[in-house]
Amino acid sequence: MRINTGHADPRLVRRLKAVGIVAGGLAVVVVIGGLVDRYMVDRAVAHWTAEQTIPTVSIVKPIRSTGANALLLPGTLQAFYSAPIYARVPGYLHAWYKDIGAKVQKGEVLGVIDTPDLDQQIEQAKGDLANAAAALNISQITAKRWTSLLALDAVSKQEAEEKTSDLQAKTALVAAAKANLDRLNALKGFAKITAPFAGVVTSRSVDVGALVNAGASTSSPLFTVADIHQIRIYVSVPENYSAEIRPGLTASLVMSEYPGRMFNARLDTTANAISEQSNALLVEFLADNADGLLKPGGIAQVSLHVGAPSDVLTVPASALIFNQNGLRVATVSADNHILMKRVKVARDLGTTVELDAGLARTDRIVDNPPDSLADGQFVHPQQSTRAAASDR
Repeated sequence: MRINTGHADPRLVRRLKAVGIVAGGLAVVVVIGGLVDRYMVDRAVAHWTAEQTIPTVSIVKPIRSTGANALLLPGTLQAFYSAPIYARVPGYLHAWYKDIGAKVQKGEVLGVIDTPDLDQQIEQAKGDLANAAAALNISQITAKRWTSLLALDAVSKQEAEEKTSDLQAKTALVAAAKANLDRLNALKGFAKITAPFAGVVTSRSVDVGALVNAGASTSSPLFTVADIHQIRIYVSVPENYSAEIRPGLTASLVMSEYPGRMFNARLDTTANAISEQSNALLVEFLADNADGLLKPGGIAQVSLHVGAPSDVLTVPASALIFNQNGLRVATVSADNHILMKRVKVARDLGTTVELDAGLARTDRIVDNPPDSLADGQFVHPQQSTRAAASDR
């Protein structure tokens, strides 16, 4: 069978070419559409990924404390008077009559020291005084006799003056011997250890028969007597609150050993100087202690009702960042970039802290900042649902 290979119908050829062009165009459109779609998807994914890398932070604003603050500070208790009593004379403790906790009156005997060395010195001083007195007596008689002979021109004037000068020397020796005896007798009086004022014996460091040395440089005090009818309370008040310490200020004391009980104290005086070590003002309060419940050496929580300094701002404690760069707070700038600021804590209130340096009232602060947050980083700020602190 023979196939006809003659010329094809031109209309059919044109039709086939049109179909091929349309098919090719459709293929190109499909390919371009696929590429464009893939590009848009990739771009959307990249944008979404970039958005996910920008952290969203919760921000709060600092709040300035207003009104009166209950400023809570630790205070140390000390006796109104406290006297460590040392031996004035060496010897051995003969007896003690008051133990720790005993109430004593001024001048009451606490203990007695045996002073054998001092007793011998006193006896020697008595002998020296008697010897000097005997020499003075002879000198007086001699001077009187030579004075009478001088009136009769029986002796020279020089010899009479020599006898008179010897009398003056012997008189001075008697005075010196008597002064030495009086000194030793005064030291003997210190063999009795007495209370310098009415109070309570708070320490006793010796027992009967113990060797006692004179002075305070080589031994512990034999006794300590404290006057606790009033108690002094010393409090270090931060410098920014020092202007609030005025006459008439009162304080309340809370002691751990007396839960639920409060003691009142009043301002007595201040150091009128800021400590270079603590940047604080040392303040002294006085509290009546007729019942003896407050004990010297104790620690109390002191509550002072003072006004809030105008430059103190309150922020959540969770906003603080403490690392090798020190204590800082992360703030958000107007263009939503992180700006780290160094701050100084004036008072820790638990869930909130008071800052007296480093922040402005208008700053936006990051609450609970992540560890990865860095200075200059772009963030999405979101207003926190809680306030930094309530106004007081």
